[in-house]
Amino acid sequence: MANACEAVEDGGGVRNLSVRNLRMSQQPESISPSLPAGPAPQPGQVDGSVPALVAGEHAAQRIPRWLERAELFLRVLLRMYIGLAVCCAPWWHMFWDQNPLFLQFPLLSSFAANGAVKGVVSGLGLLNLWIAFHDAVRHRDE
Repeated sequence: MANACEAVEDGGGVRNLSVRNLRMSQQPESISPSLPAGPAPQPGQVDGSVPALVAGEHAAQRIPRWLERAELFLRVLLRMYIGLAVCCAPWWHMFWDQNPLFLQFPLLSSFAANGAVKGVVSGLGLLNLWIAFHDAVRHRDE
């Protein structure tokens, strides 16, 4: 934001410096009052208690229960599938040891063959399974 200083002379010959803000016409107002200045009803209010809908505003819509359940089911199913795949992949010979990426980079292959790396990857799969199970149990009662 650009500021401009200007000298203002009061009646006694003393010069005061005042700073005023210069804004570009496209720049939005950075400080806007969020609360009304007085207790008078605002233009969108009918009797001062409940604001009426103003053009352009939409009433809040609730997501249907069946859609929430379907989303939860698909999320849990996907997490379980990914968790099982990541958990079992390091111990599956066809997938892990004969992986084209590992065959192309021998250093990466020797790193991936380490038992600790396989354990960490399997642990991430188990963590994903636990999160899926936790989501399913937590949202069961809702």
